[in-house]
Amino acid sequence: MDNKNLDELFEAALRFHHYANTAYPLTPRSLKQYELHDEEEIRKCVIENITQQKKLNLYVHVPFCEQRCRFCEYVVVDKPDKDDQNIYVDHLLKEIDLYKEVIKDTEIIGYDLGGGTPLYLSNENLKRVTDKIKTFNLKSGITFSIETTPAIAARDKEKLEYVKSLGYDRISMGFQTVNEELLSKLSREGSKHLYDKAVENIRSAGFTRFNIDLMYGFATQSNEDFRATVKYTISKNPEYITLYRNRYKGTKLEADAGAVSLYKANVQYEIAYTELKKAGYLANNGKNTFSRIEGDPGTSDYLTTRVIDAASYVGLGLGAQSFVGNYLAYNLGCADHKLEMYYREVDRGMFPINDIADLPEDEVRSKALSVMFYFGYISMKSYRERFGEEFTERFKDEIKYLSENNLMQFSEDDPDKFMVTDYGVTHLSGIIALFYTSRSKEEMYKLIGKKHVSSENYDETFLKFYNRKEYDAPSVAADIVVMNKERTKVLLITRCENPFVNKLALPGGFYTKNDSSIESCAVRELKEETGLDVNNVKLECIRDEPHRDPRGWIISVVYSAESDETTSDISAGDDALYVKWYSISSLKKEEMAFDHYDIIMKLTSCS
Repeated sequence: MDNKNLDELFEAALRFHHYANTAYPLTPRSLKQYELHDEEEIRKCVIENITQQKKLNLYVHVPFCEQRCRFCEYVVVDKPDKDDQNIYVDHLLKEIDLYKEVIKDTEIIGYDLGGGTPLYLSNENLKRVTDKIKTFNLKSGITFSIETTPAIAARDKEKLEYVKSLGYDRISMGFQTVNEELLSKLSREGSKHLYDKAVENIRSAGFTRFNIDLMYGFATQSNEDFRATVKYTISKNPEYITLYRNRYKGTKLEADAGAVSLYKANVQYEIAYTELKKAGYLANNGKNTFSRIEGDPGTSDYLTTRVIDAASYVGLGLGAQSFVGNYLAYNLGCADHKLEMYYREVDRGMFPINDIADLPEDEVRSKALSVMFYFGYISMKSYRERFGEEFTERFKDEIKYLSENNLMQFSEDDPDKFMVTDYGVTHLSGIIALFYTSRSKEEMYKLIGKKHVSSENYDETFLKFYNRKEYDAPSVAADIVVMNKERTKVLLITRCENPFVNKLALPGGFYTKNDSSIESCAVRELKEETGLDVNNVKLECIRDEPHRDPRGWIISVVYSAESDETTSDISAGDDALYVKWYSISSLKKEEMAFDHYDIIMKLTSCS
C-alpha cells in the first residue's frame, strides 16, 4: 500500500477513534460472512482448533451484578433472581466439563474469574467453580486472578479471605472515579470512605498482587477530576493501576460519544501517565497497566499471554468470548443477556455458542495484532511463533510508514519489540487500523459515513456538556495563517477537538496568562500544533463577531507568516489530529472550521 493510501487510512481511523481500537472486529456483525450455523460444523471446528493447541487460557464469566453500570459493555444480567446463581453455576460446571473432554491434558497457562462480579457468588459456588478449574493441567506457578467491587470488598472481608484461601493471589477492583456526582450518573456505588475500607480489607485478607482500575474519557469528567482520582488511587499504594478508556460502543452511554474527542482522551491518558510515572508506576508507551513491581507487567497470566503471545483462550459462561486457533466465538447471551438459551444448550450437551466464525488467516492476524497493542508493542518472536512468518516481511510498507512518521520504532534495548512512540500513543487508533484486513478497512470507511460519527452530530452532543463558565467572556484567541512564498498554499490542521471536530482550521488557540503577548500565543500554538517555528509574524486583522464560535463570544487576533513547505519539518501535536499544506484554490468553505475560510480568502484576495 502506498503512502497516500496509508495516510488516508491513518487519518480516517483517528476520526473513528471510538471504534478503531484494540477491540476487534469493529461491530458484532462484522464477521458474518465467516459464521458457521450447522451444529456438526461448529462442533468440528471447536474440537479441531482446541486439539491443535499446546497451551490454552481459561476465562470464566460470572454475569451477575448488584447494579449494572452505565459504562459497562459486558454481558451482565440485570436484577438477577435469588436462585439464579445456583442454577447458573450448575450449568457453568456442565459447560466446563464439555470443554474438558476436548482440552484433556493441554497445559493451562492462565485463568481469570471475571464478570460482572465474581464475588456476587456464594462461598460454596466460588469453591465449586475453583475446584473444577483445578482439575485441569495447570501450569506450575500459575496465578489465579479474580475481580471484586469496592462495595463487596468493603462489606464482606470474610469473603475476601475465603477466595484467598481458594488460591486466588491476584485481585482487581474498579474505582473508576472518586467524583461521587459522576459515580451517581454512572449508576455506580462509590466514595472515598467506601474505597478506603475496601482497600483495608483486601490487604487484611493477604492479597499482595492488587490492581485498581480507573476509567477516563467520560463526557462529564474534567481533567482535574481525573487527576484527583489518579492521585487518590496512588495514595492507596496498589501494586498495579490499570487505565481503561471508556469505549462507549455497546453501553448505555453510547449517545454521549460525540462529546469526547480524541484530544480529551489523550490529555487524560497523559495526565495519568505523568502522575503514575512520578509515583514509581511504570509502563511502556501505550500500555494501560502500570506496575510498581520491577519485572512484573501487572496484568494477569491470562491477559499477559493473550496480549503478548496471542495465546488462545476458551471463554466459559454466559456471553463469554473464545478465540482459539482460527475461530472466534461468543456464547449464548452475548446479545440478549438472557440465561434460558444458555441453559438449554448446555443441558443438551452442546457447546452453548451463539456466534462462531471460522476465520481466514488475515482476519486471525488482524484480531491478534489489535489485541497486542493493549501493551503498546508487537513482539517479533511471538508473531513468528503464532503465524509462522516474519512480521517485518508481511508488513514492510506499514513498518516503513510508522517509522518514518515517528509513530512506532524498534526498541534499542530489545530489537524483538516494535514499540509505539510517545507521539504514537496519541494516534493509536490510526496505527491499529493499518493492520486491519481489506474487509475491515472498507467496513470502517462505510461506518465513518454514517451520521453517528459526523462532525455536526459530535458538535451537538459536545455542546450539551460544554461549560461556558470555564472561560471569561469574551475569550481571546490567536490564529495564524502560514503560507508559502508564492501564497498559493496554506498550512492547516485537522481539528481533533470539539467544536468542528474533523474540520480543517488555522493553527491557533486561546490566549493564556502564561503568554507574554497575543503574538507569542500565536507562535506558541503554531509550534504546539504543527511543530513549525516561524519568524517575522505579521498582524493581519481581528475577528470579533459574537457568533463566530458556537462556544460563545471569542475574539480572534489573526497573524500571518511565510514558510517553505518543501523543507518544513511538520508534525501534528496538541489538539491537532493532522497537519498538511493545502492548495488555497482547492479549499472549500464547508470543509473548514469557524470563519477561517473567509480569513484566508481575504488575505490572499482569492474571493
